[in-house]
Amino acid sequence: MHLHLCSKERVPLNLSAKNIMATADQLKALIKSHVDQDDERFRTLAMQVAATEARQGHTKVAVEIRDLIDQAKLRQREVSRPVPIATPRGELAGLLAVSYPKTRLSDMVMDDDIQGRLKRILREQRGREKLLSHGLQPRRKLLLTGPPRSGKTMTASALAGELNLPLYVIVLDGLITKFMGETAAKLRLVFNALAENQGIYLFDEFDAIGGERSGRNDVGEIHRVLNSFLQFMEQDESSSLLIGATNHPQSLDRALFRRFDDVIEYQHPSNLLVRKVLENRLAMFDTSSLDWKVSAAAADGMSYADITQACESAAKEAILNDMDRIDTHTLVVALEERQGR
Repeated sequence: MHLHLCSKERVPLNLSAKNIMATADQLKALIKSHVDQDDERFRTLAMQVAATEARQGHTKVAVEIRDLIDQAKLRQREVSRPVPIATPRGELAGLLAVSYPKTRLSDMVMDDDIQGRLKRILREQRGREKLLSHGLQPRRKLLLTGPPRSGKTMTASALAGELNLPLYVIVLDGLITKFMGETAAKLRLVFNALAENQGIYLFDEFDAIGGERSGRNDVGEIHRVLNSFLQFMEQDESSSLLIGATNHPQSLDRALFRRFDDVIEYQHPSNLLVRKVLENRLAMFDTSSLDWKVSAAAADGMSYADITQACESAAKEAILNDMDRIDTHTLVVALEERQGR
């Protein structure tokens, strides 16, 4: 018996076994793509089913299938369209700075290990429902460590851009106060927001909250704040991503590290990555005369952000001089200026 999708037509009785098998295979593939949450594959297979129906003279069925596919595409575009961000109100207004980044991982230059780990996080987030159906949780609590301007904050923006989620940056000046118990109460508000509004929540300068409890400068209030944070983090079962970023991982309380799903360590770029950054940022110019070895040496020890800004300075200089190329001298001067800051 031949199977139809969305059809009320009489089933023809003279179909060959080959046609029946082809449709059965298509249906099995459709179900598999649905289980795998592979929307693109699902639509492709559905169009193949429509084409098969059309070839067999079932024009009405083919049209119905194509219409359903078009409707699904339209709904997906509406769902994926950025949702206007509700401005935090009341006390949250002073605790969260909100944006909707367009950054992508492809905008960043990073070593293969970090890139692989970030792609794994994205894959688990995109397959969240599949993991949950098997009793597994996707990675969503991340600790990013490393020197200033090494890409930690940009990573939070890239994850938000990739997942089409708002980025909420916790404003430490508004969170940490001198009054006993008030900081912990504000921290609770942040975690409530984290549960109610899915997004990427970035605790930058995380050591201000997670400093070692046994430190000699430890005071009772900071001790209570850290304990509260650990408790809230333990209880958090939201779908948001929580990211802590710090330049001083050595000052963090050891108990924090166990609460994170991933701890990713950033470094300033190697010579190989320096060249990649230079090539990416100067791609719009003719760099055929550029001495890459000399330029990379001038950028030794610099952060990704500083190298990027040096490239922008060199680019501005070239544009204002009506030049379509970047020479070694111009770039090295820009890099050395950033080195001296």
